[in-house]
Amino acid sequence: MAKAIMLLSALCIVALANFANCHHPETFDVEGMVYCDTCRVRFVTNKSELIEGATVKLQCRSISTGVETFTTEGTTDKDGKYKLTVEGDHQNDICEVTVVKSPREDCKEIVSAYEKARIECSDNVGMHTDVRYANPLFFMKTQAVEGCPEILEELGLSPLEY
Repeated sequence: MAKAIMLLSALCIVALANFANCHHPETFDVEGMVYCDTCRVRFVTNKSELIEGATVKLQCRSISTGVETFTTEGTTDKDGKYKLTVEGDHQNDICEVTVVKSPREDCKEIVSAYEKARIECSDNVGMHTDVRYANPLFFMKTQAVEGCPEILEELGLSPLEY
């Protein structure tokens, strides 16, 4: 009986410790990548190139008023990846990461409707991590590089379909 009481007490202590540790500070890390769309197809291919030094901006706006509630900017590392920290819970906001500027003169075209990635920055969305992953963002080259039609053919697409 004493062993059962000790085991039950230990389980209660562990449960309380987990409960006390379950509330995270209201900060989130948003991670993503920026690439150069060298084939002008609006998705990653094996010809795509990651961009170091691209500027991205994360902005949260109130769903009801449209007023900005949070903003931050960052740049991509040598692997084309960025990490932005969001402060506060933004359950009632729309949060988006947007490409702002490319350091590459040969790859700086922003494509309307593809320049943003929406993310959830709230504890109340069923995710059990403070890291949010944004869809890849890109800039496009002015003209597609050599070899792109072959890539599209391998994917079962013709140049007219993209």
